[in-house]
Parts: sequence; structure tokens; C-alpha cells
Amino acid sequence: MKLILRIISALVITATALLVVMLLLPGEKVAGLAADQIEAQTGRKLTFGGKVSFTLWPVLGVKSDRVAFSNAEWAGPEPLLTAERLTIGISASDLLRGKLRVTEVSAVLPHLNLSERADGLGNWVLESTADSAGEGAASPVAPENQEAVLPISIEKLTLTGASLRYRPHGGEPIEMSSVDMVLQWPDPSGTVNVDLTLRPAGEPLQIKAELGTFAAFLGGAVSSVGASVEAEGGLLRFDGRADLTGAATGRVTAKTSDTGAFLAAFGQTGLSLPKGLGQELTIGADATYTADGRVALRDMELDLDGNILTGAVDVALADVPQFTAQLDGGHLTIPGLATDVDGAASEGGAAAVGWSQEPIDASALALANGTASLSFDSLSVAGYELGVSQLALSLEQSRAVLKLQPAALFGGQVQGQLVANNRNGFSSGGQLSYNGIRLEKALGQMAGYDRLNGEALGELDFLASGNSQDALMRSLSGKGWVEVGKGFFSGFDLEALMRSGQGNGGSTLFDQLTGSFTIDQGNLRNDDLLVSLKGIRADGAGRIGLGAQDLDYLFTPTISGLNGGAGLSIPVAITGPWADPKIRPDLAKALQPEIDDAEQLAKDRLREKLSQELETEIAPEQDMNEVIRDRIEQEAKDQLLRLLGAD
Repeated sequence: MKLILRIISALVITATALLVVMLLLPGEKVAGLAADQIEAQTGRKLTFGGKVSFTLWPVLGVKSDRVAFSNAEWAGPEPLLTAERLTIGISASDLLRGKLRVTEVSAVLPHLNLSERADGLGNWVLESTADSAGEGAASPVAPENQEAVLPISIEKLTLTGASLRYRPHGGEPIEMSSVDMVLQWPDPSGTVNVDLTLRPAGEPLQIKAELGTFAAFLGGAVSSVGASVEAEGGLLRFDGRADLTGAATGRVTAKTSDTGAFLAAFGQTGLSLPKGLGQELTIGADATYTADGRVALRDMELDLDGNILTGAVDVALADVPQFTAQLDGGHLTIPGLATDVDGAASEGGAAAVGWSQEPIDASALALANGTASLSFDSLSVAGYELGVSQLALSLEQSRAVLKLQPAALFGGQVQGQLVANNRNGFSSGGQLSYNGIRLEKALGQMAGYDRLNGEALGELDFLASGNSQDALMRSLSGKGWVEVGKGFFSGFDLEALMRSGQGNGGSTLFDQLTGSFTIDQGNLRNDDLLVSLKGIRADGAGRIGLGAQDLDYLFTPTISGLNGGAGLSIPVAITGPWADPKIRPDLAKALQPEIDDAEQLAKDRLREKLSQELETEIAPEQDMNEVIRDRIEQEAKDQLLRLLGAD
């Protein structure tokens, strides 16, 4: 809006300054009089590179080729305005009554060179030399020429094939070409209507505007403005008040059928919005724009592909925009975002193909800095279903922090924060506490494993780095703990396994599950899992490969013995990929305690028998082989001594 207003005002001011060439004098004298008059009033020089001549048809007026209008001294030597041809039409009937009424000013291939000082003054603002008497001030117009100056007004200004260069103070120059404009100003004290076509990115951008009390607007006053901007894919409308600096306040409305195509007309190419985030949008807001590039939207209602949001937004425009937003939503759906896990978790689908190795594009984290809060009744995104939640996002130098305050997720609530960092390669992490979480939903959607069912509470800290989902999961590290009330494992029946050794298929019901874990290089390790079943206690320890999507875990269920006696334990090994794990009892380990007991009993009986036969006490710690060998040696010595007749 600021640039558009400045273009319009610059064109009108410079065109008005040229109108003195309409005085009824021979062509060459017209040129000299025009140059003197304009230089006296503005300090700018008007030069004609071609002959000034009159036209009678089709328009009564004058024309000249290669016209140039000089720049402000501080803006450099390049002219403010040049045109290959300037044609000005006048009203013959008004001319006969001593009034100069310009019906049309037409410029072919004009070029406008606009720039700004540090104080915001533009080089198109024409200051009267009477207000700034100083060295180098222009000389006043000769008295004989002053008599020829007539009241002047303009009705229509037409630019064809114009180009412009705008240099904001401290900013990069903006250049445009193939600009067409028709400006109609029938009442000098009234409203101007502008029809302007710009092509900042090649495609036409059509601007239609009405500026009330335009003469006062050119003098720096605040005036009423109504403007619409139309391009392929959408329409933008502003109704309010503005001044020559571009500061404005009023109501903004917009509607797009293809937001990407509409923004491309402004030069914002390559932006692809997912469904649910504004492929089609409608917006209405009370807007305020300040000359230093700050936008404030209040009483805003935003429709993004059917998602309704209300609230307020503040944006400071810069190379990297700064934003603050507070938004409220109802039931939101973003079907355009999906994950590889979504839809693949059930029946181990994700595990069958592994994690995606497609590169992660996190460049969007560098587009802006700021903070935003969002509350909603529900949100469906990327396969996740959230209930009533409050989220807070902060974005700074390619690092985003999302705080859950809390979020209703997986049937429970999650509090904490998630971090995505793209400052030096991509990484993500989080510190979360949760309660009431349905494990089959959480593990199924996040890890592709849905065989554990139950309602959990606990904590999780994690960190991962890498440029793909596969790299992230294989680098995962962290720690946490979990407690689950009543639930079940699907895929094996522990009771059947204990009874018959055949437990694949079916389910295992439990009363409680507790455990803690650590994660390193994508491997989750647990040594203190405790699962309580009816009459059975199951301990667990082993590895769960979050990166490799495999298992190497050992359950050791124990059936309580009768009358407080020792129970029977049958370890169960769970190995292989998530999609098709092998579940089998380790009978050798299960029978090892009984084998050890039988061996010990046999040793005890043998020791007792040997003690009787050898007529000596054998201690449990003594080696029976050594005792027998020593006894044999002693008996041999005794027999040898008898043979020799020794006593």
C-alpha cells in the first residue's frame, strides 16, 4: 500500500508540474516559459529534448518528445521523470473563457526514479522555493511570463509502458517495468480514481483505488482511501484512511481461490500451502499500517480452507519479519500434512518398510521470528487427533519451540515442550509429562507399534538429530518412565504360553505395568519392567530398536507357588522385527533352577554315603574327588607298610 500510494502521488505531482506547457504561446516559447515557471516553483528543471508542437486532432493540445524532469539535489543527478513522448490535451471551450482545463495527459514509455531520505521525505515531494530561501534558490518568473500563468487542473493521466525504480532508505531497490496507469481527477478538490497495472513478477497485478480530497493528500493530509488489488487467484480490498507516507488504517478484506498463485503475482513464488492452511482463504480485519513497516490486525476473522480462526496479529516487516499472534479456533482440520507413520502403524505397516529416508526440508523455520499462541476445540493434523488444547509457539533464528499448555492428545493430556532446530543441521527434542495417554494410539502413531494397550502416565526426555526421519530415529537418545493401570498385550497369550508353551496369538491381560528406560543411538533399553497379572508376575529386560524397528527382549513370568512356595518361572524371548516378532519360551532357562536343585540333592546324598563308607566327615566345601583320591592314597600307604612288616 505504501509503495502504491507513493507511485501514484509521484506521478500526479510531476504531471501537474508539467502542465504549464499548456499556455497559449508558440511552441518554443511554451518550453521556455514552462521551464522557468516549474524551476521557480519547485527548484527542478524541465527540459525538452524534442520540439514542442501543437496538436489539433484527435486531441487539441501539445506534445513533445524526450521530456525530462530533474531530481532533488540530495537524490543524485538522474532525472526524477523521463518520457519518450508527452501529449497533453486541453478543453477548447474552457480555453475560450480564459481557463486551462486539461482533459488528458499521456506519457509513452515514461521512467520514474523514486528514492527516500532518512527522514522519510521522498524525492517526488516538490517543495516551493519560496519556503526555502537560500543560496542557489531559483530565480522568480519574469513579470511578463507571470501574466500568462492560468488556473490549471487535470482530468486524466495515462501512462503506457512505464518503468520505475524505488529506493527506500536503507533498503534494496525495487524495480518494475511494463506499468500502465489511468488516473482520473475531474474535480481538483475531489476524488481521484486510479486504475494501475503492475507486473512485479511478470503476471499482471490490477489495482483500482479511490482517493478522496486528493489535493490535500498530495499536501500531506490524511485522506480517505478505497483500493482493491486483483490478481490471478484472489482479490484484496482496503477501505480506510491513509497519508502520503503510506501510513494507513481501515478495514482489510481478502478472498483467494488459489493463494499460491495470488502471492506469486506479488513476487512471492515457490510457496506451497498444504490443504487446511490456506490454499483458499478469506480474511477480514481492522488493519493499521505505520510508515516504519508495522502492521497490526485486530478483530480478525480468518478462514483457511474451512478452518475458522479469530484473534489479533502484529507484524514488523523486515528482511526477516517479526510477528506476534494470538488466535482462537474451533474444530480444525489440516489434511494436507501427513506422516509416513500415519496409516501404516496398524498391523506393523510402518515396520515393513522402515523409516523414511527422504530429506527433511526445515527451511521454513528461517522465514520469520516471533511468538504465537493458539487455542482450539480440536485439531486433526498429520494423523494426530488433538482435543481442547492451548499451544504457544516461539520462533527465533531457525529454532522453534512449541509449548503444550496442555494439549489433549492420545486420549489424555500432554504438558511440556517440543523443539525443532535448523541452525546447524536439523535436530529435534522435547521434555514431556503425560497422563491418561492411550498407549496403542501413542506408540502406534509415533513409532508404528500398537501391540501394547493401556492408559499411561509418565515422563519423557528425548533428543534426535539428522536430515531424515530414519536418521532422527537412529540417533534418538533420552530417558523416561511409565506407569500403566489395567491393559493388555496383543500378539501373545502369556497364560497359554505358561501352560502349554504355545502362546503366539491372542492377548495377555495385566493389572499393572511399570518401568523406566534410557535411549541411546535409537535403542531403548529397559531393565526393570514389572507386569502384574492374576497369579503371575512378569519381569522384563532388554532392547527395543526404535531406529531399526526390531526387538530383543526377555520376559520372565513367574507363577506363584502353592502355600508360599517357590513359583515356576518360564522366560519368554521376544525377538525380530516389529512387524513379525518371534515369541517363544526359553525352556532351558525355565528348568535350570530344578536341574540345579536336583544336582545339589544328588551331591548331598553322595557326600553322606561317602562319609559313611570312608568313615570320615566330608564338608560341603570339600571336593569329593579329592577326598576319594586322598583316601585311596592313604589306604595304599597303609597296605604297603603292612607288607613291609612295619608297625
